[in-house]
Amino acid sequence: MQITDVRVRKITKEGKMKAIVSITLDDEFVVHDIKVIEGEKGLFIAMPSKKATDGEYRDIAHPINSTTREAIQSIVIERYERALEEPDREYE
Repeated sequence: MQITDVRVRKITKEGKMKAIVSITLDDEFVVHDIKVIEGEKGLFIAMPSKKATDGEYRDIAHPINSTTREAIQSIVIERYERALEEPDREYE
């Protein structure tokens, strides 16, 4: 699996959420609404989720192993940081 495209939409409001990202896998499958969050230990990603009837949030799509999660997080955060250097456009 290759991440073939990353689109970053920066959030300008103050808060912990810094960006919303879409990734394309193998030029065939897109995952929207990956969030870049500023946590106590630095930036991390939150996969797309929705609120269940019990009030809990559950991921809609997510990697099934830590290696894949780390690969996705690494490229998403790298592209977010590059997008910060170009304030007027999405980074592709």
